[in-house]
Amino acid sequence: MVRHFLDIHRLDAADLRAILDDAHARKAARRGWPQGRPDADAPARDRVLAMVFEKNSTRTRFSFDAAIRQLGGAAIIANAGDMQLGRGEPVEDTARVLSRMVDAVMIRANDHEEVERFARVATVPVINGLTDRSHPCQILADILTIEEHRGPVAGKTIAWVGDGNNVCHSFIHAAPKLGFRLTIACPAEYHPDLMDLAKGGDHVVLTSDPQEAVSGADVVVTDTWVSMGDQDYDERLAAFEAYQVDEALMQAAAADAVFLHCLPAHRGEEVTDDVIDGPRSLVWDEAENRIHAQKAVLAWCFAG
Repeated sequence: MVRHFLDIHRLDAADLRAILDDAHARKAARRGWPQGRPDADAPARDRVLAMVFEKNSTRTRFSFDAAIRQLGGAAIIANAGDMQLGRGEPVEDTARVLSRMVDAVMIRANDHEEVERFARVATVPVINGLTDRSHPCQILADILTIEEHRGPVAGKTIAWVGDGNNVCHSFIHAAPKLGFRLTIACPAEYHPDLMDLAKGGDHVVLTSDPQEAVSGADVVVTDTWVSMGDQDYDERLAAFEAYQVDEALMQAAAADAVFLHCLPAHRGEEVTDDVIDGPRSLVWDEAENRIHAQKAVLAWCFAG
């Protein structure tokens, strides 16, 4: 069976834990090295990763490119509009062709179903680099960051404040797998998808009150209120006005609570400067850890 990495809820808890442990180990093993030096074991030696982008990207593009190089492999990068995908070629046909030309495919897509269709046909690993439904690679980087600074994530409380979006969905998927509690505060009209919410079971609590969600939390996380493709900018700003993560809200969290944001941040909207630039913020470590988390994902896929 080809190992795809599409959604966290599809993984066994043991596999998810193994990927995270490998990410920790790989980061520690290359501390102080130049970014271009391959890891000692180079598990992607002679392998090529195709990266296909339907959405703009900074962290996903650079981190996956660095990741495959540090694993000893190479990357080919293309925007979907530059390919026949952009001219109407069926997703399945592109999957069949790329499967004969590269060793794995990472897709950053608008529609989650297109990535699912691609993976059903592909004979090489397919990795979800972001879709409208989930962002599993981001959550691995977030958990890696939390564990670096606060120890094992099991038993901790993570508070999500803001839009019940794709990143929120992946946090929901991870909660029962890794044993943490997730408290979500969002306006009723922007709650997470109910099917995704159900995957969290007893590990997830939903509220409309940010103070309630953050109270005593070990980690506070937010994201932009308006994502790529959203057309209701003014309505969203009005709905989320009470969900800004500022210093007053952070004071409701645990005394040693940390702050995460997947970036890019709209400063002055979902987060204030004093929080994102403050001593509790781990956003720059979080961004760097995209490399190490994705290296572990790629190594896990190739090992299959």
